[in-house]
Amino acid sequence: MSLAEYKTQSTVIPQSAEGSLFDTVDARTGLAGSNKMEILLFSLGTQETFGINVFKVKEVCRAVSITKTPNMPNGVDGIVSLRGHIIPVLTLAKFLGFNGNVPSEQRTMMVAEYSRHILGFLVHKVDRIIRVDWDKVRPAEGMLAGDKDMITAITELPDGKLVSLLDVEQILASAFGEDVVGNIEKMERGHELCVFFVDDSGVARKKISELIDKMGVKHMQANNGREAWERLQGLADATEHSGMSLHDQMQIILVDAEMPEMDGYVLTQHIKSDRRFDGIPVVMHSSLSSEANRDMGKRVGVDYYVPKFDGVMLANTLRPLLAMK
Repeated sequence: MSLAEYKTQSTVIPQSAEGSLFDTVDARTGLAGSNKMEILLFSLGTQETFGINVFKVKEVCRAVSITKTPNMPNGVDGIVSLRGHIIPVLTLAKFLGFNGNVPSEQRTMMVAEYSRHILGFLVHKVDRIIRVDWDKVRPAEGMLAGDKDMITAITELPDGKLVSLLDVEQILASAFGEDVVGNIEKMERGHELCVFFVDDSGVARKKISELIDKMGVKHMQANNGREAWERLQGLADATEHSGMSLHDQMQIILVDAEMPEMDGYVLTQHIKSDRRFDGIPVVMHSSLSSEANRDMGKRVGVDYYVPKFDGVMLANTLRPLLAMK
């Protein structure tokens, strides 16, 4: 039975469950603008409950035989062949630094697709899929330290149990190194231009800042959608009172899709419903690369969509929009 059927029935997913999520993801674009996300809950064999955004999960299957290979990144157990793909696999409990009280056998593999990478996570078992409001999801920055900085956010189930949401972007960066921004040509009169961007990932904010700096362009940033909207409203109010044009203050708004408290889809809706932002394009910069996510962006008014993290593509998208000033 596919995960699609389990979603409908809202039951526990047994260890034999496997199948692609993409068919159901394409049918779930109604989530756009609802400020809701769906989380696949899973366990590492401890008392803690973990979650991952369903849109990042390609499939769930039984753990398969892992081939050990030399020179694998630290924390990566080996590689597997799955449906025509050779993918790296890591045992999530070990990677997160859990020692003791963790079953040695991690019997289930979640196959995640993120930023055009496919990666296998060995876990103890998967549980069920739940739908939560983004405003009930709190950033984990400052809450957790050490090896557990692989957790990006925390949410609470109706029974009071806390769920730690996996930061797949941070795991990729830790295991394989951060993507290099590369050589980016500086823009003429870039110092007169400004990009406002928002992303809840510290890794992503660092890379975006580096790229925009290389373009010679100024930037402002926020850490989540709610903070971004509050800052954008403040900027709009200030320019309105001074009689200036908001477009002269910023030429592009770059948004992430997944963010605690307010996601990028709802943020885009707010921006597009406020006439003071007319003429300022919204570019969605997201690791969620399926057509369904592009469609969700279009539905709420996203003007351009760029997958994470392709520095050249992002620069090539921003450059002509900035040159229009």
